[in-house]
Amino acid sequence: MKIGLFGGTFDPVHLGHLLLAEQCREELELDEVRFLPAASNPLKETGPVADGPQRCEMVQFAISGNPAFSVDRREVKRGGPSFAVETLAEVAAENPEAELFFLMGADALSDLPNWKEPERVLELATVVAVNRGDVPAVVPDGVNADRVRFVAMPACDVSATELRRRAAEGLSLRYRTPAAVIAYLHDKYLYRI
Repeated sequence: MKIGLFGGTFDPVHLGHLLLAEQCREELELDEVRFLPAASNPLKETGPVADGPQRCEMVQFAISGNPAFSVDRREVKRGGPSFAVETLAEVAAENPEAELFFLMGADALSDLPNWKEPERVLELATVVAVNRGDVPAVVPDGVNADRVRFVAMPACDVSATELRRRAAEGLSLRYRTPAAVIAYLHDKYLYRI
């Protein structure tokens, strides 16, 4: 069993997230990909705009229809700062026979040395850095390169920051996030839509 774990704030989830997850599922032959919305990112100064349950619901809407994708709500339920090492240890204990892969954008790989117990993260899972377009991916100093894999995906220049800005300005989100997520944002008046 090969399990991909994709952590992030998903505030909101967008097509770049979905493309990253599907590219990794396909290329690494993952049996499943679990999206892990963080309660809060300890490396970011500001927290997410939407609350945890709302972000989990948006991811659920976005991945609906893909039987290989699921939402793992444990970090939101736990609350406080979300640490990959804690989640990976739990998932490894629950799935002792599984091979774990922790999915991230190549830009996040540079922060890995600043994570809580980065060596343990690399013991628990293979880190998969996904190159977004032509952004070069480099293994940072002090990180065991043998435990890092790279996956390339087509360029998709969409970000959650851009979606929040567009929503606040009343601009279209069409073709940037799934229609079900846009409907949810309208229904909940998130990001001042």
